[in-house]
Amino acid sequence: MDVIQEDEDWVVIAPSPDSPRLAFQEAQNLRQSEWPNPDRPQQFHLDLMVEDIDHADEQVLKLGAKRLDGEGEGFRVYADPAGHPFCLCWQE
Repeated sequence: MDVIQEDEDWVVIAPSPDSPRLAFQEAQNLRQSEWPNPDRPQQFHLDLMVEDIDHADEQVLKLGAKRLDGEGEGFRVYADPAGHPFCLCWQE
């Protein structure tokens, strides 16, 4: 995706300016989530569908993600560089 809008504490990404987009805003004093610790819950969670899990795995690790415990049938769990969990999902 491309960055469509970017401000000091806000960024919007999308495949093109006229498509659905995701917006992210910086949260001051955010407590980092810990997987799977209910005392430090996740603020959001994304399941990202991919066609080639091995290629997607390589790409997210290059971008700073790390693998977390919790792999299952059709998904792998990761944390982004700030510790937010997300999954890469595929159809087997």
